[in-house]
Amino acid sequence: MKKLLTSMFLSMILSVLAFADGKDPLFVNLTTDSEHRALMAVQFSSKMMSKDHPLTLYLNDKGVVLASTKNARYSQIQSKLEGIIKNGGAVYICPVCMKEYRVEGSELVKGIKLGNAKLLEKALFKDDTKTLSW
Repeated sequence: MKKLLTSMFLSMILSVLAFADGKDPLFVNLTTDSEHRALMAVQFSSKMMSKDHPLTLYLNDKGVVLASTKNARYSQIQSKLEGIIKNGGAVYICPVCMKEYRVEGSELVKGIKLGNAKLLEKALFKDDTKTLSW
């Protein structure tokens, strides 16, 4: 079953990439606090950004806890988020979800910005944007 799911996942990713030209933007919606799934999302996002795809990563629902420096468990992911930001990617976080999961703005990884409808709309509906969710 695990091999089947992995195969299906890889097929999905490859089909998205097959229709992308070298500069198509990528919008990744990250809703999980599962360390393994979140690391996959962040590593994949970083890899696509290194291939010249402009990146917007949106942390929402349980994904907001990844951005809290109080959660040392996610230090590897936080380091990768810092790298994405340093290299020009945009990382936004859901302020409503921050309240729900008690994540304070003062504890966010440096460079993560509060998301809002205007910012997210601009990124999500930019021509030729591809989207993925974890």
